[in-house]
Amino acid sequence: MKIRWLIATLAGAAFFAVSAMAQQPSPPPSAPPAYGPPITLAQAKKVMAAAEAEARKSPFPVAIYIIEPSGGLVMMERMDNTQYGSVALAQKKAETAAMFKRPSQALQDRVQGNVSLLTLGAPTLVGGGLPIVEHGKIIGAIGVSGSPGAPQDEQVAKAGVEALK
Repeated sequence: MKIRWLIATLAGAAFFAVSAMAQQPSPPPSAPPAYGPPITLAQAKKVMAAAEAEARKSPFPVAIYIIEPSGGLVMMERMDNTQYGSVALAQKKAETAAMFKRPSQALQDRVQGNVSLLTLGAPTLVGGGLPIVEHGKIIGAIGVSGSPGAPQDEQVAKAGVEALK
């Protein structure tokens, strides 16, 4: 009887020790960039041209939405034959990237284990939205929708973002 009690006590202690180790906080992520002055029309045209050039490499037409940090529209393009729903989705992807200062895909990745993100109103938890950063500050965001999957949309958005580097 004492052996069973000893084994149970040791097993319980081991369980709580492992649980305590698993609950150690991970180091905090680095702070996202601050907001900067809004993207200019000239910058948006440069971003749009690069994103459109990347999109034309694919047979799938997309909608491309560029906003300033506050969410105000700077430029939007819907390629011929793009499904109408892609315009609204591209807008939401851009707004999510600007509002949360990170790619919309990052929120999709986090929601898998954190349902509290679903209560934040209207973030779009689908890849294809990226912040536009210049001199370490967020000056806007781009959202792309219409490809068969988020990775392709994000590739188009990334080509636009990289045009300012």
